[in-house]
Amino acid sequence: MRVLFAGSPSIAVPSLEALAASRHSVVGVLTNPESAAGRGLKTARTPVAEASGRLFGTRVPVFAFERLGSEARQAIAMVRPDILVSFAYGRIFGPRFLALFQHGGLNIHPSLLPRWRGSSPIPHAILARDKETGIAIQSIAAELDSGDLYRVERIPLTGRETTASLTDVCARLAAPLLVEVLDAIEAGTARPQPQQGEAVYCGKIAKEDGLLDWSLPAVELDARIRAFDPWPGTYTFIRNQRLSILEAEPCDPASCTARNLINPSTKYAPGTIIGIDPQRGILTATGEGFLALKRLQLATRKAVSFKDFANGIRDLAGTVLGS
Repeated sequence: MRVLFAGSPSIAVPSLEALAASRHSVVGVLTNPESAAGRGLKTARTPVAEASGRLFGTRVPVFAFERLGSEARQAIAMVRPDILVSFAYGRIFGPRFLALFQHGGLNIHPSLLPRWRGSSPIPHAILARDKETGIAIQSIAAELDSGDLYRVERIPLTGRETTASLTDVCARLAAPLLVEVLDAIEAGTARPQPQQGEAVYCGKIAKEDGLLDWSLPAVELDARIRAFDPWPGTYTFIRNQRLSILEAEPCDPASCTARNLINPSTKYAPGTIIGIDPQRGILTATGEGFLALKRLQLATRKAVSFKDFANGIRDLAGTVLGS
């Protein structure tokens, strides 16, 4: 089939690569316009646009419209696509746009729909400490992420995933599933099924969400640190300096070698640094339990291990983190 592929971030690249290696023809790539990125704020093409150039050269046109109006519809119609495939494109497709495709549209969504409909399903699965997530290939419907399901692949979660690592897993698993679904649609054997269960929605994550609230339980703080890696990142303050927390894990005092530093009768203020566990990290009190900080980064400094961080700051024990 003749495919228009719509996507922008790196999670969509393996699916575009799989299409390029399949018997289906990518006749156009739809992505977001160039945007400023990096310290120098230079404009850069999306990862999908870069991948299209690498895979197809100039043979396949790349469309980067600000809006999907009449100009966009006319340009897309010129490449005569049979079906739309979307993966993290980030824009809504209206009925007049979808009418361009004889076989409608497919959307690849990294969750077990109908759980985590919306724009940020991967970090929300981590924030909620879900036991599993998945990849869903669905038809594109008028209501957000409500389309019938062609394929669902379940992904068990260990509780140590970050958004970065789970995104890589989802990207890799989605690619062959997409080709299988397109093959089935072309052969007339595809049998999509309605979604079952109550829909759960997730919204966008803001940069401000990265500020850690030490009154939360250790398991929730750990989930936030993993869910917001790589963006927006999590941070706190130490002695009026911004401190990014890059890696941490909950620490049961009974299993920490720093347990002798903990006085069972003391009620520690959330954010208080108790001491250093040589194996686990900088032991920090939270609203419930302790968090071992493993990798940290002061503003304008490079990221370091907890041991190097502790060696660079005097009298760390007793310091209270927070704003």
